[in-house]
Amino acid sequence: MKRFFTLLLLLTVMFMANKSEAQKRYFDEIFDKVSVSTHTYGVNATILYVQVFNEAVPVPLDMDVYQPVGDTETNRPLVLVFHTGNFLPHPQNGSPNGTRKDSAVVDVCTKLAKKGYVVASCDYRLGWAPTATDKTTRVFTILNAVYRGVQDARTAIRFFKRDVNENANSFGIDPSKIVLWGIGTGGYITLNSAALDNYLKIPTASNGKFVTVIGGQTVPMVIPAVNGDIYGTSVGVVPPGYPGFPAGDTLNYPNHLGYDSDFALCVNMGGALADTAWIDPGQVPLIAFHCPYDPNAPYKQGIVKVPVNPPLDVVEVQGSYLATKLSEQYGNNASFSSVDFKDPVSTVANTRNDGISSLYPIYGTGGAFDSSPWDFWASDNPNNANGLATNPNMSPEKARSYIDSILTFYAYRACYALDLDCKSNSTKDQLSDLQVGLKFGPSPAANQVSFTTNAEYPVKDVYVYDVQGRLVKAKTNINSNNYVLERFSLPSGNYLVNLIFKEGIVTKQITFK
Repeated sequence: MKRFFTLLLLLTVMFMANKSEAQKRYFDEIFDKVSVSTHTYGVNATILYVQVFNEAVPVPLDMDVYQPVGDTETNRPLVLVFHTGNFLPHPQNGSPNGTRKDSAVVDVCTKLAKKGYVVASCDYRLGWAPTATDKTTRVFTILNAVYRGVQDARTAIRFFKRDVNENANSFGIDPSKIVLWGIGTGGYITLNSAALDNYLKIPTASNGKFVTVIGGQTVPMVIPAVNGDIYGTSVGVVPPGYPGFPAGDTLNYPNHLGYDSDFALCVNMGGALADTAWIDPGQVPLIAFHCPYDPNAPYKQGIVKVPVNPPLDVVEVQGSYLATKLSEQYGNNASFSSVDFKDPVSTVANTRNDGISSLYPIYGTGGAFDSSPWDFWASDNPNNANGLATNPNMSPEKARSYIDSILTFYAYRACYALDLDCKSNSTKDQLSDLQVGLKFGPSPAANQVSFTTNAEYPVKDVYVYDVQGRLVKAKTNINSNNYVLERFSLPSGNYLVNLIFKEGIVTKQITFK
């Protein structure tokens, strides 16, 4: 019996060693389970109930924190995720999404936590006047909604930094490695949090788009004395004559004073920047995912529109393309912009992004308006029809495949931007067919493609990606010189196959008829 348990222990150690060799923290899902706990990260004033109470009222700002179960690491990167929803409450926003528990949000948070991150899905304050007949009111209220979101994001950062110092770092984070991650509307919050580092950028924005006339005087649409400062660390009090609120009303309550609001990396899936003039050298790196034909948030530059009939113009903003292009020109993405990533997702992205290494232009499979293919929801959702307008073939399988590609693209770059111990996964040497003795075929193939290599170059893993850069098949721990890739249910078309060797990687294109 003793010999049996000794053998069992040896096999277990060997298995864990092989798994450790094959997988890398922050790059692969190395944990099987995730715990989720709910916390309040701040309290601040919402405008949602002004018509009921005749004032802005303080409300708790809640978040769900995802952590890998069984993790012994206590110095982990933190990702703060902000959901979509048009800055309006669900379901009044007419969308199937719009909460911190959206399906896409849960999937992103869970998968990042399984990779070893601590992740928080955060609520933020909502409310603006999208259908106001006066365009100035629409601009005024959307700018203030974004501004409150930026304040809330920075409040969440300070909550965790305060926890590190005053609560013995109960979440086990590294406060120097904090990521802001926005999905849809949340992308407005993260992009502007990265760029709005000086209040004066608001009144001096392009074309004077963020100034208005109040009481006969030209004033900025956001005023620190009224709305609180850009970090949310000062009290905001309404003066007499200020539109929409009674004099003396409080629009911002400071939280977690004495801690900075700095973070290390910005990620957005959609969304837009209020003004690209806000991008400066020395700001945090940007990683962006965006559908070039997104009707709600421009990919390059355009007018935000309220989708009513007829559509209502709001304000001109700039999207992921221009934001990341400037970020790279200013050297903000230097930690990874010169790295030659070998993965198929980056290969696909590089055929579309005009050399902007931090930008992944995503094309959905559902036609010209499939602008958020990472979203999914219950098929009987009351707002299903509205959701299908920008995601016409919504399904969990489709959405998760896009999310997997997004996380892969992110992981390669985050390894460098956050200085994580997973860089070797990003820079495997590209090997030649001749070097490994690779022979494969047939291609085009009907049902299967065979791969053979020289004896000294066994194939370790195989990953198959479609032309969108989505992972569609994976086989690990092969360790053989012969591998047969079965087609099974893969549709006709071209695919990229990554053959992983100990010494590097070979990428080949195959076709199924």
